[in-house]
Amino acid sequence: MKHILIIAAWSVATGAIAGHELDDRDLTNGQALYVEQCASCHGANLEGQPDWRTPDEDGVLPAPPHDKTGHTWHHDNQLLFEYTRLGGEEALAARGVTGFASGMPGFGDTLAEEDIWDILAYIRSTWPDRVQEIQVGRNPPHD
Repeated sequence: MKHILIIAAWSVATGAIAGHELDDRDLTNGQALYVEQCASCHGANLEGQPDWRTPDEDGVLPAPPHDKTGHTWHHDNQLLFEYTRLGGEEALAARGVTGFASGMPGFGDTLAEEDIWDILAYIRSTWPDRVQEIQVGRNPPHD
């Protein structure tokens, strides 16, 4: 009984019971779409571009890794979704961050919303359990 209560408390705290956006997604579709739409910039193994923390001559950062070495898992799901759908600059501007030169284009005209969620779920599925748990905790609980 004690283990059930602990699991239930963890699930409520992380949103796992309450319909987490990245739960129950089509990871096969996400992986295929990642390879087709994302890997050319973010790497076939989610490794990102070299020197991804150093802006180029235009002030644009190279594509970061989406594996555990990058910062993708530091962000909440909604920002990741908006960043993918709208593009980096527009997504950040919607949150009040202006003047950031992002090389991330928006895929809202290319990918369906469900496909974006599948890609994000695939990316999350590659992270170690501990990293996944930390990232889940960055999301507001769902009703």
